[in-house]
Amino acid sequence: MSTTKIEQNTVATVHYRGTLTESGNEFDNSYDREPLSFLVGFGQMIPGFEAALIGKSVDDAVTFELAPEDAYGQRDPDAVQEVPLSQLPDQIKPGDRLAAQAPDGNVIPLTVTAINEETATLDMNHELAGETLTFEVKVIEVRAATEEELSHGHVHGPGGHQH
Repeated sequence: MSTTKIEQNTVATVHYRGTLTESGNEFDNSYDREPLSFLVGFGQMIPGFEAALIGKSVDDAVTFELAPEDAYGQRDPDAVQEVPLSQLPDQIKPGDRLAAQAPDGNVIPLTVTAINEETATLDMNHELAGETLTFEVKVIEVRAATEEELSHGHVHGPGGHQH
């Protein structure tokens, strides 16, 4: 059994269940798939998630709540815009998810929230923005990151570099 604790430059592997604190509705659950592995200290996780796991070891189980500021931020009203339908794909409907490319090349996910005769309302906020989140996390593995992982800034799978 490893005695390594989760800290900067380690690889943490966890199972987790995320719920909306207010309603208790589940928004994500890694138990339905492979556990999540991430390189600690490289901004791969929402800030509060990583911070809540610092110092934890294999087999630790922790439940914590994250305010919006420590998760996906507050909703930004300026991130909701009306766009002419002529600039969008045909047959879109409220609830559809689209993507736009920003000038810097990043992809921005968009949610169609309303449609009228000439425009659609697009929301660029993360779907969990403004939400307080509760996570139940079980630490599966903790190990030192390899030099290759540290230089690349992300976890490599078994056998090393795979991209």
